[in-house]
Amino acid sequence: MKKEAKLLLGKGIDSLTLAIEHFNRPSDMGRVTTTLLLLDHSFEMLLKAAIVHKGGKIREQRATQTIGFDTCIRKALSEKGVRFLSKEQALTLQAINGFRDAAQHYLLTMSEQHFYIHAQAGVTLFRDLCRTVFDLDLCTKMPSRVLPVSAEPPTTIAALFDKEMDVIKDMLQPKTRKKTEAQARLRSLAILEESIQGQYTQPSPGELAKMADAIRTGKTWYDLFPGVASIEITTKGSGPSLDLRITKKDEAIPITIVPEGTPGAGVVALKRVNELDFYNLGHRQLAEHVGLTPPRLTALLRYLEIENDSECFKEIKIGKATYKRYSQKAIAKLTEILAGGIDMDDVWHRYRPRKKV
Repeated sequence: MKKEAKLLLGKGIDSLTLAIEHFNRPSDMGRVTTTLLLLDHSFEMLLKAAIVHKGGKIREQRATQTIGFDTCIRKALSEKGVRFLSKEQALTLQAINGFRDAAQHYLLTMSEQHFYIHAQAGVTLFRDLCRTVFDLDLCTKMPSRVLPVSAEPPTTIAALFDKEMDVIKDMLQPKTRKKTEAQARLRSLAILEESIQGQYTQPSPGELAKMADAIRTGKTWYDLFPGVASIEITTKGSGPSLDLRITKKDEAIPITIVPEGTPGAGVVALKRVNELDFYNLGHRQLAEHVGLTPPRLTALLRYLEIENDSECFKEIKIGKATYKRYSQKAIAKLTEILAGGIDMDDVWHRYRPRKKV
């Protein structure tokens, strides 16, 4: 394993261990927020370690900072030569990241059962990725007895949401003066729904108020959170060997990848209607847009490893033929590089197409 990957993985395991420690602490003071912060950090370090281990890059060219959480997931989902994450695993990560964001920057209340689901699913996912990416048994890095422990483990998603809605209804009764508390609790449910739908944004106070009004009028959680109805909790084993995963029951909600920066979209999001509309440039068209000959463009693309950037390039199959296609983002990226004074003669000398002997 590369030293950088090893150090990043070590940081991830340290944060995971501390997250479990805070989850299991007897005091509730800052328990949810601290656990989510540490759990989120543990996965960012793990994702970066895995990307480096597989030969990917965690720092953009000339950037001073490494890539963020969302970009890590995007690379792990789609980058050629790096891919190691399934779309369902990405949903788990997106939900944890959304909870962390709300807990760190505003108000978030999670029931013990809801909190436990994501803590245990997180530990299971961390263990899975250690095994599949690094061929590492997580139990060799921490005591096998270490797991999130709860006196109220959930049974099903439906039972959990039924209970949550009952509590929120009680908070919303007239003269209870618990509107803010109800919205803080409702926020955690809304974040999970947004993550499943793939249109992740933090729910606004107005949106939460509308949900609260709908609950008062008798709307069920099935009406408010249809995406939640498409997932289930799967468990295997018990005690130190417990695996808990959040999985999809059907294909009611597609999970696909959209361009970074799409308004209202998270890392996993709505299906692109026609990928040819996004990757709408052939090699010669791209060359014309950036002012290079096709051979010199080929050399520059090789130098920048553009085929590893899913936002710029994709091979699209139509029938038995495969076409190399480029997006508008590729134009912007290449134009910026060329404007920066890159030595194209050197790039051409090192990366030009060679004639086969």
